[in-house]
Amino acid sequence: MKLALGPLLYYWPRQSVLEFYAGIAEGAADSVYLGETVCSRRHELRLEDWLEVAAMLAEAGKEVVLSSQGLIESESDLKTLRRIVGQARFRVEANDMGAVRLLTEHGVRDWVAGPTLNVFNPATLALLQEGGATRWAVAPEMSGAALAELRAHAATPIETEVFAYGRLPLAHSARCFTARHFNLQKDTCEFRCLSIMDGIALRTREGEPFLTLNGVQTQSARVHNLLGDLDAVRPHAELLRISPQGAHTAEILALFRRALDGALAPAEALAASRPLMVEDPCNGFWHGRAGAEQYVAAA
Repeated sequence: MKLALGPLLYYWPRQSVLEFYAGIAEGAADSVYLGETVCSRRHELRLEDWLEVAAMLAEAGKEVVLSSQGLIESESDLKTLRRIVGQARFRVEANDMGAVRLLTEHGVRDWVAGPTLNVFNPATLALLQEGGATRWAVAPEMSGAALAELRAHAATPIETEVFAYGRLPLAHSARCFTARHFNLQKDTCEFRCLSIMDGIALRTREGEPFLTLNGVQTQSARVHNLLGDLDAVRPHAELLRISPQGAHTAEILALFRRALDGALAPAEALAASRPLMVEDPCNGFWHGRAGAEQYVAAA
């Protein structure tokens, strides 16, 4: 089973991003997704910069995938999307149906159906495969049982990628909640999300973790972590996606690699990951329960 590092969902300073991926080049990830998927106003790195990072990672032996934005709002967004689709060196992850249409129109026959396409039935998956999708990144809220059923009824097998670690991306909005948090308008946000390495945590009046603000994206407060469930996940996926966090991403990837290789038991790997996490773990979605739950099956 391979490890994929998902696209960076936060807005980090340029030098921090470059140093991060320089470290990833030497790490355990087999595939690396690059590009801005959350907000087009984030421009510490532009497409040319992402392509340079992609070339560096490819030289280090990584498979590189260019991820498209999840919410296209303007002609400039479309221009960037067309450039991503038009380049021929790297595979593309389509995160909205506009990207799917462009890939199909360009005759691209080897692209990734991203998690924000919300594929939940064999007919939709088959439609994307007919359009050239050869890998499917499963929506994080899909349970293991639902995934197994869908794969069993799929007309054609497809390489499947499961979101295995990171704050859960729950929703995108035209409104920027980080700007609102600072009493600013979206178009004059002053780029306040820059250097907030893991988003802004929200808690209930009782102090319980609730959500995380990440610009126009809403995330879970707890960290989705399937390290303890690897034995159950392994039969249903060819790749596991780890989402970058502000610190310890390389160590998390290494723990997944050791657990997959049998050097650590899943329960031991989960315990070892706890000090490296920005918040407590959860795995409820995988078990068909509330996503915020940390569920342990009875022995």
